[in-house]
Amino acid sequence: MKVGCIGLGDIAQKAYLPVLGALPGIELHLQTRTPATLDRVAGTLRLPAGQRHRDLDALLAEGLDAAFVHAPTAVHPEIVTRLLEAGVPTYVDKPLAYELADSERLVALAEDRVTSLAVGFNRRYAPGYAQCADHPRELILMQKNRVGLPEEPRSMILDDFIHVVDTLRFLAPGPVDDVTVRARVVDGLLHHVVLQLAGEGFTALGVMNRLSGSNEEILEVSGQDTKRQVVNLAEVIDHKGQPTVRRRGDWVPVARQRGIEQAVTAFLDAVRAGRTLSARDALATHELCERVVRVVRERSAAA
Repeated sequence: MKVGCIGLGDIAQKAYLPVLGALPGIELHLQTRTPATLDRVAGTLRLPAGQRHRDLDALLAEGLDAAFVHAPTAVHPEIVTRLLEAGVPTYVDKPLAYELADSERLVALAEDRVTSLAVGFNRRYAPGYAQCADHPRELILMQKNRVGLPEEPRSMILDDFIHVVDTLRFLAPGPVDDVTVRARVVDGLLHHVVLQLAGEGFTALGVMNRLSGSNEEILEVSGQDTKRQVVNLAEVIDHKGQPTVRRRGDWVPVARQRGIEQAVTAFLDAVRAGRTLSARDALATHELCERVVRVVRERSAAA
């Protein structure tokens, strides 16, 4: 398979390229407009000159079987449009776009071209989180906190809080019929946001504090007098009377622990099998994020 990787930033280098570079049967092609970065990253992977590209036209001329987009979010609509119009199955690091209208257009284009479009919600594949889907979930609580990073609401919610939103949607055991948003905005910057989703027999809370004093991610699901807690995607603690701790194995790669390896493999397996992947469910997460953005901005304006 000829697989393109567009954008060679931190996430691509740390998470995706180590996986793609190690998969058998893959001819990896890289594209970025920064020559020094292209040569450095391609050199690390020992890719020949013919697999290094400085523009998208040259990459598309290779006749790609699939593509991974890790360029900045602002250019996702332009790049993904080009790939889908060329009929290339496309995996996009979240989000699809900052604006909901662009995300809707891309999903519609993928369906019109009968071409796979997948969004990189890797936590759905992370072993600790996938195990939570098998646990009673009357109450779901997810916290994803940062140190000293208050940010403009739209970029923060679409670039980071979207992981919390999607995880709550993924784990919700039934339809959501109530949505509540709370937030603190100071001088136009979002300090913290809380999302509550509720349905018949369950409540899901998502929290992000950008002035938390610690970088941490904690997921808890509980029900029927039991609780499962996942700390920083690596440590699983089951509470049923006496806590039982399971830690990530010393030799488990970080990409596997975080679900990235599994997400990449699932996408490429679908491409090989000729199955078209839909981004409709991912679009529902973007729609909920847009609702959060709207509420945060309305309350900020009122203040």
